[in-house]
Amino acid sequence: MALAILARRRAAEAVLRRPQAAAAGAAVSAWRAYAAAGEESDVVVVGGGPGGYVAAIKAAQLGLKTTCIEKRGTLGGTCLNVGCIPSKALLHSSHMYHEAMSSFAHHGVKFSNLEVDLPAMMAQKDKAVAGLTKGIEGLFKKNKVTYVKGFGKLSSPSEVSVDLIDGGSTVVKGKNIIIATGSDVKSLPGITIDEKKVVSSTGALCLSEIPKKLVVIGAGYIGLEMGSVWNRLGSEVTVVEFAPDIVPSMDGEVRRQFQRMLEKQKFKFMLKTKVVGCDTSGDGVKLTLEPAAGGEQTILEADVVLVSAGRTPFTSGIGLETLGVETDKAGRILVDKRFMTNVKGVYAIGDAIPGPMLAHKAEEDGVACVEFIAGKEGHVDYDTVPGVVYTHPEVASVGKTEEQVKDLGIAYQVGKFPLLANSRAKAIDDAEGVVKVIAEKETDKILGVHIMAPNAGEIIHEAVLALQYGASSEDVARTCHAHPTVSEALKEACLQTFDKAIHI
Repeated sequence: MALAILARRRAAEAVLRRPQAAAAGAAVSAWRAYAAAGEESDVVVVGGGPGGYVAAIKAAQLGLKTTCIEKRGTLGGTCLNVGCIPSKALLHSSHMYHEAMSSFAHHGVKFSNLEVDLPAMMAQKDKAVAGLTKGIEGLFKKNKVTYVKGFGKLSSPSEVSVDLIDGGSTVVKGKNIIIATGSDVKSLPGITIDEKKVVSSTGALCLSEIPKKLVVIGAGYIGLEMGSVWNRLGSEVTVVEFAPDIVPSMDGEVRRQFQRMLEKQKFKFMLKTKVVGCDTSGDGVKLTLEPAAGGEQTILEADVVLVSAGRTPFTSGIGLETLGVETDKAGRILVDKRFMTNVKGVYAIGDAIPGPMLAHKAEEDGVACVEFIAGKEGHVDYDTVPGVVYTHPEVASVGKTEEQVKDLGIAYQVGKFPLLANSRAKAIDDAEGVVKVIAEKETDKILGVHIMAPNAGEIIHEAVLALQYGASSEDVARTCHAHPTVSEALKEACLQTFDKAIHI
C-alpha cells in the first residue's frame, strides 16, 4: 500500500515538475520581502506553529507566494515557545542533575557541594528557545515567506484581517487560507489558573523556585514530563487522575511497568480521583478531592498545582462563524481528505482539526495540505504517527496496543524483550524497560510497537518505517543491527515475535 502511494506521488510530481519549477522561478524573481498592501498571496497561513510555519515554508518551496500570520510575535507556536522545546530542555537539565546526585558515584565520579542553579537552568532553556525561533525567521527569509505579526481573523474566504502587534491593523488577501491556530490549555471547572500557585504547563516551565510539594492534575504526557522535571529537582510530586490509569492511550502492559518505574522515582499517584475544589487564599493551595465514583472528600495541600488535563483547539474568535466553517462539539474544524473545510479555499491542519495533538502530526498535515493546494498528491498516515513520553526512561509507541488488537478480533502474537538482557543498556547501567512487538498471527505483519527505554523516542522510528511499509517482525529481525546498541532490543523483540530471541 505504502509503495503504491509513493509511486503515485512520484508520477504526479514528474508531470507537474516543469510548470511548478517555472512558477517557482517567477515567484522568486518577482518577490519583495513584504507584500504591498492589497497584494494577494497564493497561500495565507494563520498561525506560525509547527503546522503553520512548515506549511508556509513548503508552500514557498513549491513556488507559491506565501504569507504567515502569527499572533505571538515569535514563530514556533506553543511547541517551540512554551511546550515541546523548553520542556525537553528542562527535562535534560534536570536529568543531568539527578544523574549526578544518584548515579555518578556508581561510575566512579565523585564530588561534593552539588547544587541546583535554577536561574541558570532557566536561562539555558530560554537561550535554546530564542535561537530556534530566530532560526525559523531565517528560514522564512530564505524561502521568501512574508511574516506578519498579529492576531488574524478570517473576514472572508480570501481575506484575513490582522490586528498588528505593533498597533494598527491590515488585511491580508489570499487565494487559499490555511487555519493553523493550534490549541490551548484545557481548563477545569472551579480552578483558576493564575500561573503562580496554580499553573498550566506554561507556568510550570518558569517557576522561580523549586516547590516543596507539587500536585499534578492529569496523568497524561505533559503532566508526567513536567512532574519529572520538578521531581528530579527535589519536589514531592503527587499526580491526581480521574481515570483508573495513567496515560490511557498507552499499551496496558507497558503502562503498568511505566507506572511502577515512576513510583520507584518517588511519584505518588491518586487514580480514580477528581478535584472538586481549589482554595488559594493561604500561602499554598488546598485541593478538595473525592473518589471519581463519589464518596468522602479529602484535602490535599501543595505549594504549586499544575493543571494538565489536556488541550483544546484554538478555533474561537477567528471568524469561523462568520464564514460558516463547520466544527464539531469539541471545537475542532471538520475537513476532507485534502484538508479543505466546507468553505471553498479555506483549509485547516494540526491541533485545530481532529486527530492526535502532536507537533509532528501538524507538520505532516501542513506539508500534505500545501501539496494538495499546489496540485500535487499529499499523504498523512495517521496509523503510523508515533507518540513519545519524554520521561526517563522514555516511552514511545506506534500502531495499535494489545487491547486495540483484541477489540478488533485479530489473531495476533506478541514478542517482548527486557532491557535487562540488552548489553548496551547493562553497560551504561540504564536497563529499566522493555520492547514489545505485536504482529498479526497469520501474516506476521507488525501491528504495533511499544518501547520503554533510554532514548526510546529515537529508536521508535525504525518501527514507524516498518509499519509504514507493511513489514513483518521477521523483516526487522533479519535486518542487521549494530552491536552494542539499545536498538538491538527491538530486533530481539521481533525475533521473539515470530520465532525465539537469542539473548533470553
